[in-house]
Amino acid sequence: MSQSIATRAGSSGGLVAGVPAAAGSPGSVGSAGVGSPSTAGLRNAAGVPLELVKHGNGKVPASALSSIGQGSHRMWAPAAQAFERMRAAAARDGVTFGVTDSYRSYDQQVDLARRKGLYSQGGLAAKPGTSEHGWGLSLDLDLSGSALAWMRAHADEYGFSENVPRESWHWTFTA
Repeated sequence: MSQSIATRAGSSGGLVAGVPAAAGSPGSVGSAGVGSPSTAGLRNAAGVPLELVKHGNGKVPASALSSIGQGSHRMWAPAAQAFERMRAAAARDGVTFGVTDSYRSYDQQVDLARRKGLYSQGGLAAKPGTSEHGWGLSLDLDLSGSALAWMRAHADEYGFSENVPRESWHWTFTA
C-alpha cells in the first residue's frame, strides 16, 4: 500500500529529482557513463524516472519492468536489480524477507483503493494513478522485527527508503 509521490506534502520522500545515482555506489544501477544519452538515473521534479513518465502511472510496459526473483513480482528494471543485490546482502547477514506487492497497474490501483480506502482518508491506498507502485518503484515487504531492523540500517545502501508514514512494509527505490 502506498501514499503517492505527489501527495506527501512537504516531503520529497527521499526521491532524487533529476540527479542520477553516483556511479559505482551500491544503489546505482545504470551502466551509462558520462555523456551517455541514457535517462535511466534521471528523474523529474516528482521523482519519477524520465524513461517512465511517457507511459503514465500504472501503464508501464512489461518491457520496462523486471522480475525481482520472488514470485511474479516486478519492478522498474534498475529498481529490480538493486532489490536483488539488497536481498542477497541481507541473506549473507542471515536475514530473509518476503515480498507481498510490487508493480501495480492502474486497474490494480483502482481495485486496491476500493478495498482498502484512500490513504488521505485514513486508508492504505494512494489515489489511483499516483502510487509509487504504479511506476514500479515501490514494493511491500513481509518483514520480521530483525528484517525490519536490517532494512532500516542498510536499505539506503541499495537506493531504497522507508518513505510512507504508517507503512513499515513499504519501501521505495529512490536512487
